Amino acid sequence: MDERLTVAMPKGRIFSDALDLLKEAGLKLPRELAQDSRKLRVEAPVEDLSFLLVKPVDVPTCVEHGVADLGVVGKDVLMEEERDVYELLDLQISPCRLSLAGKPDWQPVLNPKVATKYPRIANRWFREQGQQVEVICLNGSVELAPLTGLADRIVDIVSTGQTLQENGLVELQEITRVTSRLIANRASYRLKSRRIDKLSERLARVVTGEGVLR
Repeated sequence: MDERLTVAMPKGRIFSDALDLLKEAGLKLPRELAQDSRKLRVEAPVEDLSFLLVKPVDVPTCVEHGVADLGVVGKDVLMEEERDVYELLDLQISPCRLSLAGKPDWQPVLNPKVATKYPRIANRWFREQGQQVEVICLNGSVELAPLTGLADRIVDIVSTGQTLQENGLVELQEITRVTSRLIANRASYRLKSRRIDKLSERLARVVTGEGVLR
């Protein structure tokens, strides 16, 4: 059986942390596996691995449909996409939080509008709070929504809070903490469990500080 593993890697915020973690686990990776690479597929023949460089939101889709055996993805994307995949390991990289934010002088209104890239998470959270809101889905520049009157508040990822500050917004309430996870395709995990478990164990030892497994 061919036990080569294909790993979906997210371009952007998580990529560098994920790459560092793989290297710390002792994996010998090619130079082409870089954030600024124009390649969408990179082979690592020494490790019998193949990497797909995709948008973060596409990682769980690639894994669920078997295009990739494994993927590295933020918990926020997993919560929003609700894909049928195995969550193997909390990699504890790229920590941030999903928060409610708005203008510092925001005042409650009837049926407020909330702009976000995470409509499922936002709708579920506001229902749990017993609040009725209108959720507006935006794919970019969410911080503009309160400034232009499109929405009263936003739900978005916050790391340092600098972007909010630069746009005159403040963090009003934390919804959930977010880290990145290692996920697996269900069929791949059954067929390639030996290799997947070995790679997952190597990463886990780095995460827990036990050192590289030789």
